[in-house]
Amino acid sequence: MAAAALRSLYFWITFILSFNTLALAQDQNQFIYNGFLEAKLHLGGNATIHPDGLLQLTNTSERQQGYAFHPSPIKFNTSSSQSLLFSTYFVFAMVPGSLTAGGHGMTFVISPSMDFSEATATSYLGLFNTSNNGLPTNHVLAIELDTVESPEFKDIDDNHVGIDVNDLISNDSAPATYFSEEEGTNKSLKLASGNLTQVWIDYNGAENVLNVTLAPISDPKPSRPLLSMVIDLSPIILESVYVGFTASTGTITNNHFVLGWSFNKSGKADSIEVSKLPSLPPPPPLSPLSIPPEKGNQKLEPTIIVSVAALVVVLITIGGAVYIVRKKKYEEVYEDWEREYSPHRFSYKTLYKATRDFKDNGLIGEGGFGKVYRGVLPSSDQIAVKRVSHDSGEQTMKQFVAEIVSMGRLRHRNLVQLLGYCRRRGELLLVYDFMPNGSLDKVLYSNIRPNLNWFQRIRILRGVASGLLYLHEDWEQVVLHRDIKPGNILLDAGLNGKLGDFGLARLYDHGSNPETTILAGTPTHMAPELLRTGKATTSTDVFAFGAVMLELASGRKPKEPGQVDLVNWVIDCWNRGAILEASDPRLEGLCVEEQMELVLKLGLFCSHPNPATRPSMRQVMQYLDGDAKFPDISPNSNLLDAFRSSYNEASNTIMAFSSLIGGSSSSHTMSTMDSILVVGR
Repeated sequence: MAAAALRSLYFWITFILSFNTLALAQDQNQFIYNGFLEAKLHLGGNATIHPDGLLQLTNTSERQQGYAFHPSPIKFNTSSSQSLLFSTYFVFAMVPGSLTAGGHGMTFVISPSMDFSEATATSYLGLFNTSNNGLPTNHVLAIELDTVESPEFKDIDDNHVGIDVNDLISNDSAPATYFSEEEGTNKSLKLASGNLTQVWIDYNGAENVLNVTLAPISDPKPSRPLLSMVIDLSPIILESVYVGFTASTGTITNNHFVLGWSFNKSGKADSIEVSKLPSLPPPPPLSPLSIPPEKGNQKLEPTIIVSVAALVVVLITIGGAVYIVRKKKYEEVYEDWEREYSPHRFSYKTLYKATRDFKDNGLIGEGGFGKVYRGVLPSSDQIAVKRVSHDSGEQTMKQFVAEIVSMGRLRHRNLVQLLGYCRRRGELLLVYDFMPNGSLDKVLYSNIRPNLNWFQRIRILRGVASGLLYLHEDWEQVVLHRDIKPGNILLDAGLNGKLGDFGLARLYDHGSNPETTILAGTPTHMAPELLRTGKATTSTDVFAFGAVMLELASGRKPKEPGQVDLVNWVIDCWNRGAILEASDPRLEGLCVEEQMELVLKLGLFCSHPNPATRPSMRQVMQYLDGDAKFPDISPNSNLLDAFRSSYNEASNTIMAFSSLIGGSSSSHTMSTMDSILVVGR
């Protein structure tokens, strides 16, 4: 009787514990799986659960995908970024299908749907396909564990972790490493090693920070994440979503396994009990190497042996020489401090091939600091590559690369996207999006007919003004461009203006003062206070933008031999009560006169020699959009006379200084430095 009672008590305790575990797994806020034996996962593709609870997403079949999702939707409050929070922790293993390599990889994914039946295998990781990759309507966040370098998605190597938002081109990525607390340094971690690996993914909406951390199964969670990205996920993650995994194979394959998984949408994910995890299946036995059978006691003639040996030596010598030449041809400068910037770095070999050896027939521009070449990446994306000579110390270069990477995070439709960089010997290569219609000056001052119409010009002005407002006020730091001119305004396929060439740009925190005292810019677009202080400000950018406004409205350069300079000419027209006479004659009868008058007057006051008189870029946008009325200034006013006098004095000083330091052309970028990379940048 006592034994029966004990057995009954044991049964009910076991049942209650099992019920509580199941309830935890079905909790809308969190769940935990120490193995997946009792799990009711939604499976698709090649995914299966072994009898011991091991989740296998793919096997060694080629070009296959698998996916597995927690069956219940997760309900998030996405009304504000502050309320969005989640944490997940899982243990996985990738067992390669060959002795040399495995692929393609797997993802942890948050998605509004569990249906990935239309997803593609290989480099698409079972996540997207050619038609939906990159669509903002996907509302998908994925953390990729990628074991194949796919150039079409700008992968950094064949063993990396990436943060993907709606697109397999990662927003941020890094080679797979983990921080060793014992050694105090990052150590490499091979994803497709067959070893158990831990992953922690944590998002804090209050700080808009997404952290991804890796470690071997034997190590605790490192104090430093592998990836830490500032991102607001509230527009990406919908209120009702599913969480799970996808994986895929290509011609090279992996067995993708998940052994345990926990998730919490309102706090830290629970720890997995490693001792309860299922075991990986034993690896298949390795086949012995094929050895040709013996054919008797045959002996080679000594002369044949000597000839074969000599041939082998010659081939090795030739191969070694070819290898050294090729290596020298693509040799780059790569230092330890650049590891954190590696996702933004292009290989020289990639750029060399993209530009077809930097041949002159691919040259699309040439300025004071280097040549610009058109290129096509293996993904068919078109790029512009600017080659800049430099001779800088490590600290200066480190600072400059940090600024390049920071500016690579700028996102605005009227800014040319800076994609990354490469360093090779004495040169730096900057990689930008390609603009098919070239620079504004080439179109504005060419004899091509038809020229830009008025509506295209006003759209270009509004676009560049919007981009400048973003740089000055709306980004996380203040960005000073320092060289705004038509040559640095690029036109896309729709003739929309995009501000480009950030080679002289400077960043500083909002509320602080810019520290640079290096004089740089183009004399015809350079604010006069730069000569006195050497300090660029948002107001000096406004001055240069004012010159651009006058150029677009008049079709004339700021200074041309044998002509009154542009500012004086516009003031003359204004004083006569006929400011529209300053407009481009090619636009006669084809422009909105009120808009033309506004642009000419606003351009003058942006170009005012007194920085306190210039409007801010926010005010410029308000004037252009009609949200504010431009002050009514009558012709022949003292204000215009004072403007002319102080402008001429400042203009003469700038041009004299330009000649003194060897400025060969007023339209070219001038600097007191030999290159854009010197101490003090």
